[in-house]
Amino acid sequence: MDRPERSEFDSVDPAPPSENKDIISLRTSLCNEDERMFLRMRSLFSLRNIGGKDAVDALAAAFESDSALLKHEIAYVMGQMQDSSAVPHLIDRLADMNEDVMVRHEAAEALGAIGDRVAMATLEEYVNDDSVVVAESCEVAIDLLEYVSSKRLDYSQ
Repeated sequence: MDRPERSEFDSVDPAPPSENKDIISLRTSLCNEDERMFLRMRSLFSLRNIGGKDAVDALAAAFESDSALLKHEIAYVMGQMQDSSAVPHLIDRLADMNEDVMVRHEAAEALGAIGDRVAMATLEEYVNDDSVVVAESCEVAIDLLEYVSSKRLDYSQ
């Protein structure tokens, strides 16, 4: 039996990345509500693999989607990317009380994975959220953020 290919992020993704490397067309596909979810996911993973602020912004544009599943996956890959340009987008998702709890939970965990201390105040604000899933995710994210940011400190200089 063939096993799915592992990504450079050491994950098995629900769809292989598209071979397309054009951020604008990948963004268009990702944001197209009429596109099959599998193809949207392929665009999502391509954007993750391309990386950088333009790719993060393209991913964030799809936070306007009707699909909580897609938005959850976007938050997840933003955490994998560990790009600080994703932080404001993720804070917006976490702070949106009308957002699906699955998306808010994943936004919190992604903020922890990125390890940018800018997110700490927001995570602390939602650690007592009415949603237990969000509150616990913020608790975990705070510890993860501390861990990730401490790993980035270089004491050898």
